Amino acid sequence: MSNLVRKNFDSPEETRPFERDTGRLDLVELDGGPVGRAVFQPGWRWSEHVAPIAGTDSCQAPHLGYCVSGHLAVVMDDGEKQEYGPGDLMVVPPGHDAWTVGDEPCVMIDWQGVADYAKR
Repeated sequence: MSNLVRKNFDSPEETRPFERDTGRLDLVELDGGPVGRAVFQPGWRWSEHVAPIAGTDSCQAPHLGYCVSGHLAVVMDDGEKQEYGPGDLMVVPPGHDAWTVGDEPCVMIDWQGVADYAKR
C-alpha cells in the first residue's frame, strides 16, 4: 500500500503572523511533525517581531532550513554570525537573533523548531 502525501504551503493547516505585519509562518503537518514556510518581510527582526510572542531574549528554537529567496542574517548569542541566501541550507542551534537583509522578503522552509515558533 502506498503512503503518498501531498501538502501545499498555499493552503497550510495553520498560519502564525509575526508582530506588526512583518511576516508569517505557514505550517503543514506531516506524520513526523510540522514543516514551516516562513516569510520574513524587509525590516523583520526576530528580537523585535517574534521575541514579544516567545517571551525570550533570543530564539530558543533550533532550525534546519532551506532558503528559497531573499537573505537572512543570523547572529548567535556568542557573536558568531552567518548570512543565508537562495539555495543555502541552514543549521542554526538555539540562542540566536535573525533579521532580513535587503529590500526583498526572505522565504525559508524549516523542518525543525517550528512546532512552537511564534505560537501565541
